[in-house]
Amino acid sequence: MVPKPRVATNAGRLRDLLATQTVAIPGAFNPLTAIQIERAGFEALYLSGAALSASRGLPDTGLLSLKEVVKEAGAIAKAVSIPTIVDADTGFGPVSTVAGAVCEFEQAGLAGMQIEDQQMPKKCGHLAGKQLVSIAEMVSKVQAAVRAKSDPDFMIIARTDARAVDGMHVAIHRAMAYVEAGADALFPEALGSAEEFRQFAQEMKKAGITVPLIANMTEFGKTPYLTVSQFREIGYRGVLFPVSTLRVAMRAIEKLLAELRTAGSQCDSLDRMMTRRELYDLLQYDEHDAQERRFYDPGDRRSSQD
Repeated sequence: MVPKPRVATNAGRLRDLLATQTVAIPGAFNPLTAIQIERAGFEALYLSGAALSASRGLPDTGLLSLKEVVKEAGAIAKAVSIPTIVDADTGFGPVSTVAGAVCEFEQAGLAGMQIEDQQMPKKCGHLAGKQLVSIAEMVSKVQAAVRAKSDPDFMIIARTDARAVDGMHVAIHRAMAYVEAGADALFPEALGSAEEFRQFAQEMKKAGITVPLIANMTEFGKTPYLTVSQFREIGYRGVLFPVSTLRVAMRAIEKLLAELRTAGSQCDSLDRMMTRRELYDLLQYDEHDAQERRFYDPGDRRSSQD
């Protein structure tokens, strides 16, 4: 019997992408930002828990519910054609909740989901004072997530925060356990140097572990600034820029508000603004308008009962 060809889902596209090259994965904090990321030519995007929380005026301590994150992540995934990875923090609760989260994120159109081994209340991965769940608990969460998948290509990305808590040796040990449990990719958080990233990758290679490695290139954290090409050379497949777009947007808004406050006008900021035409083009305003006109003709005087 001839096997059926694999359906090209976004999860499958993400899996193929991370298997063949090293890619920059910018973070989106709303659907419009996601559209900008795709328009700029990126091949995947990321929804950071930190960015999503901040856009709601909340700190990154796991305050958003599964329902809230599914709603926001689904809206972002549907706004673009490229794969979206969602940050699921600690999985929103016990093992049973992790399994439910996988199902909901799959249904919402996400291509992959990241879970981490912190205890609740969680902290930003680059802050002090983090605490970890046991290896056994995280392994159970990974196993539950893998079993819950309906699309075998949906990626379960296991993040370990152990480097800052117990050191590199424990981070490496935990990562190997998570791959054995079925994780599709590994995300070592808050490594402190290029040498540590290299060490982590080399230890995975020596152990025969070939899943993609994901690096977090966030700003103002414990990790030094490395380029995508440097991460490629070290052996990483995905490089996250989780909050970069939000940070730049917030600074631009701050400058505009200061100008309005002091000058009473926005005129000095016009050259830093997207024009009406550019915004409409980004939103595909004309295409949506044309589609509406095809279904609704104001000149059609037939009654709704015809």
